[in-house]
Amino acid sequence: MSTPTRKKKTILFLAANPKNTSPLSLEQEVKEIEHGLQRAKKRHNFQLEKELAVTPRDMQRAVLGFNPEIVHFAGHGAGEDGLAFEDGNQKIKLVSAKALASLFELFKDQVECVVLNACYSEVQAKAIAHHIPYVIGMKQAVGDNAAREFAVGFYDALGAGKTVEFAYKMGCVSISMAGIPEELTPILLKSSDFADSDLPEELIEDENSDLPDSSTIEESSGRSTIAQPISLTELDNPEGSVSLNSPLYIERPPIESDCYETIVKPGALIRVKAPRQMGKTSLLQRILHHAKQQGHQTAYLNFQAADAEFLSSIDKFLQWFSASVANELNLDDRLTEYWKGVLGSKNKCSNYFQRYLLTSVTEPLTLGLDEVDQIFHDEKTAQEFFGLLRAWHERSKNEPTWQKLRLVIVHSKEVYIPLNINQSPFNVGLPIELPDLNSTQVTELIKRHGLNWSNHEIEQLIGMVDGHPYLLRKALYNFARGQLTLEKFLESAPTEAGIYDDHLRRHLTNIKADPKLEAAMKQVISASVPVRLEQMEAFKLRSMGLVELRGNDVVPLCNLYRLYFKDMLGVR
Repeated sequence: MSTPTRKKKTILFLAANPKNTSPLSLEQEVKEIEHGLQRAKKRHNFQLEKELAVTPRDMQRAVLGFNPEIVHFAGHGAGEDGLAFEDGNQKIKLVSAKALASLFELFKDQVECVVLNACYSEVQAKAIAHHIPYVIGMKQAVGDNAAREFAVGFYDALGAGKTVEFAYKMGCVSISMAGIPEELTPILLKSSDFADSDLPEELIEDENSDLPDSSTIEESSGRSTIAQPISLTELDNPEGSVSLNSPLYIERPPIESDCYETIVKPGALIRVKAPRQMGKTSLLQRILHHAKQQGHQTAYLNFQAADAEFLSSIDKFLQWFSASVANELNLDDRLTEYWKGVLGSKNKCSNYFQRYLLTSVTEPLTLGLDEVDQIFHDEKTAQEFFGLLRAWHERSKNEPTWQKLRLVIVHSKEVYIPLNINQSPFNVGLPIELPDLNSTQVTELIKRHGLNWSNHEIEQLIGMVDGHPYLLRKALYNFARGQLTLEKFLESAPTEAGIYDDHLRRHLTNIKADPKLEAAMKQVISASVPVRLEQMEAFKLRSMGLVELRGNDVVPLCNLYRLYFKDMLGVR
């Protein structure tokens, strides 16, 4: 007697990436899912069907035609405004949670699981979960790489014969294993968790309500289509670093993901360089936060906290450095025990780390060193200290104890002190140089401040301050609070009557204190084309954040600086 053939489960992969949304690697996502299922132990139990560039009508027909048990949507999400499908012109067409819930209600006896791999799709997931046994959504923005990692892990587990709940956990683990700090973004909802009731009131919409205009589309590195503005109470004064929980931090892909992937590797070294107020400390704090999430011990040292007397002596400096790290780890300093004998200061410091600090912690130690250019002023101290860091990095290639140490070095200035190429930590590890925000990121930051600006208004702001993070946040803070109009800003910004008065005056004082620097700045702002400067002056002006490179030449960083210094330095 023959055994009845077991029916295959159909996975329906639906993808949409409208032309007026940021590009996503959706084809790569479905290819990796397909490859995983082909090699899976239970591959004969599944059949993958895929539809790309789907419109709402395409989705209806696909669910009708393929009779899937699992429906997967990959694309953009806009929270309560809906999921982003395509219309007949390949532009965005948002579909509401209510509409999606109504569709899946018709197929509740067939569909077992729905995966919404899009930003802010929790609201749609909750609506659908009233009718479908398992629904997965994203409770916040999700990066393209994280979304893909989740999908691959999820279907790898299903292909191995695991349950949906196990597969969901595997998808989250896959995000974490890739070194991406978004493993808590996916959420799993079950119909058994919901009472048999109508949809929540907040999902009941006026059928005649208009969809958001396509001008509100946000292009970002994640799967979100509409900016999430903040309230005035969430606005913090744009001074110092951006706090970890602030919605005003704008990622600059692939910088963050590269740093998160690197810091989990044994003996990792990351070098972050950018002028002042470009977001270095904000990035450093996020790297340390990610390391802590991975179970690392972390320590943060700001070299501006070191007294001047420590910076002029390598022995005193290394004692301060060692004791400060111990203090950050809540350990006794024990300097008197390790700072004995005829060994040099660097050997004593190495022993202190190897035999005490690194053996006192059971997990990797990620050490964030901020404002390290404070020690550039003393050439000998800088040479000795940076040579020591390079030696530790080299030892981490073969010695397990030193592999526990991960370093993040942050500085503003160009490294123009003479360092032996084999003793410098500035030519190894992962180099990160923070750029200005691009126009898409500037637009996103504007929207997060709750400002509904036209393209012309955005271009006017960029025309004054370009993509400088601090200058942008300072202006947007005042705009959002109603304390300044764009017209008034454009008029007053390059003057000492404007909001940047202290910032501009400080730069002017530093420039006038150095006749060569003043002459170089005059040369730059008087020219209409990139200018070739002496190397030292170019280094200094770039370190101050006043100019940017164009090949080997420089131009003013933004029109704000050109206008202000042209007036204050008497350039006609």
